[in-house]
Amino acid sequence: MYQYTDFDKEFVRLRAAQFRDQLERWQAGKLAEDEFRPLRLQNGWYVQRYAPMLRVAVPYGELSSQQLRAMATIARDYDEPEAAVFKEAMEKQGLLGTTRLPTHCAHFTTRQNVQFNWIPLARSADVMDLLASVNMHGIQTSGNCIRNITSDELAGIAIDEVADPRPFGEIMRQWSTLHPEFAFLPRKFKIAITGAAEDRAAIGWHDVGLHLVKNEAGEVGFKVLVGGGMGRTPVIGTVIREFLPWNQIMNFLEAVVRVYNRWGRRDNIYKARIKILVKAEGQRYIDEVEAEFQQIIEHDGGAHLITQEEYDRVAACFVDPELTRHVGAEVQALPQDNVAFNRWLERNVMPHRNPALRAVRLSFKRPGWSPGDADSHILEAAADLADRYSAGEVRVTHTQNLLLPWVHVNDLLEVWEEAKKLGLAAPTSHLLTDMITCPGGDFCALANARSLPIAETLLERYQDLDELYDLGHIDLHISGCINSCGHHHSGHIGILGVDKDGKEWYQVVLGGSDGSQLSGPAQAGKVIGPSFSLAEVPGVIEAILETYRTLREPQDGKAEAFIDTFRRVGIAPFKEAGKAARLPAPADAVAEGA
Repeated sequence: MYQYTDFDKEFVRLRAAQFRDQLERWQAGKLAEDEFRPLRLQNGWYVQRYAPMLRVAVPYGELSSQQLRAMATIARDYDEPEAAVFKEAMEKQGLLGTTRLPTHCAHFTTRQNVQFNWIPLARSADVMDLLASVNMHGIQTSGNCIRNITSDELAGIAIDEVADPRPFGEIMRQWSTLHPEFAFLPRKFKIAITGAAEDRAAIGWHDVGLHLVKNEAGEVGFKVLVGGGMGRTPVIGTVIREFLPWNQIMNFLEAVVRVYNRWGRRDNIYKARIKILVKAEGQRYIDEVEAEFQQIIEHDGGAHLITQEEYDRVAACFVDPELTRHVGAEVQALPQDNVAFNRWLERNVMPHRNPALRAVRLSFKRPGWSPGDADSHILEAAADLADRYSAGEVRVTHTQNLLLPWVHVNDLLEVWEEAKKLGLAAPTSHLLTDMITCPGGDFCALANARSLPIAETLLERYQDLDELYDLGHIDLHISGCINSCGHHHSGHIGILGVDKDGKEWYQVVLGGSDGSQLSGPAQAGKVIGPSFSLAEVPGVIEAILETYRTLREPQDGKAEAFIDTFRRVGIAPFKEAGKAARLPAPADAVAEGA
């Protein structure tokens, strides 16, 4: 993983010291609330429904075991609300006597970041110092700036990789951090990059999506997509360059963001994202980017050209770890008679460019836990697994799990047994219960409805592995509001919380795709009809799945996948199934003509 330079370390340490000074001035009344707010947001500190929330940046998803342990310390020692605040939160949700709102807990997000939901602002500077001690921070995890750059969870180790995207991601991180021209964009700006043949980074759904490719001459460059995004207006990014030489990518990005900064709307927050500009202007936007790009090259001297020397300098910070386990050992045959182990191998273990190694996904989708949540005990245990079996490294995945990227084949049985003890070995990758879920109304001030109770109900309902394997690959994504942090638009089945007369209701969306090989080209799902109550949602999902079972056909000797059945038969039978699954209206509502 990335080896931090002395400059990186000093930069983060000084930023933490600066934040402490800002906090103390606010506490002393020397900074007004409206003056302090943008300063804390620039460091990842939000104030949510009941308490502050910290978002920690994890560039391209890489974490060391040391960093995991620091986050375990934060979860254990700092992520604890005042008793009165927690009681109020539980009372508002009608949850007194339950563990619905977990404390002492970290949450892995779809953007490969980590969030904490209960740290008091009075202790925030101490947390920033602790993060800085392991080269971490919350810089630009909020605000109208270029956010954390995400990538493929298998970056640098994938067998289908054209080039490692991480050095480019790091160059982009250094370019975008505190960039004076791009600190106050019309709206937040997200970049995703992949170097693999398969898109595992959902690049079509980002403000800018970058795909490393080779042209006919075998030269490496970028396919550039601009203007993707979810929210109120789901849009797939437009390809504005099929091939851009790799050394020009920073000059081109500078042009993309400059034109957006110049013409993006600032009068309407709902129309401020770059997707709206690209959709409205079309070819005119592309032409202006090309003109700006030429200006940068011809008149600014190509200020951000990546020289071979600079690329080599950054790439050298991503040296492969020194592996100490099974050095020179022959790869042993794995047991064939252990059904549970082989299911785990099939679902949670992926090939590696080193034939003696594998990448292992730890599942953070467990009954009784919100998807992506981990307490201090689990964080410490994951750090121990990383140290023993994965050269001290883990990665946060787009699907809110953790990945061990450097596991020797001879250790797989042992890793499985250790992961089982921790409840992290569910062989469910890409199955229904490997769901994506935002924190929703239990935490987020923007949410219209809760998403966690639905996730919990479905996790408990679908624990039969035979049933899950029969259903096959299904991406289930749940968002608590139209901001789409749970990526409901790209789910084969998406659930969206909506506000209806001050009450929480849910729309069901079908047929979305994130752009991966299993799902096909990126596309937004379609709403199947009027919204459903919280009590109705599990039954609606069950009816949709039963309809799929009835309609699917054999495909290459296997059952047709859900997304393929949906694309073949269309939305109508699923809409009817959802309608039929509605619960009868209460008698008093019928009497009132509801």
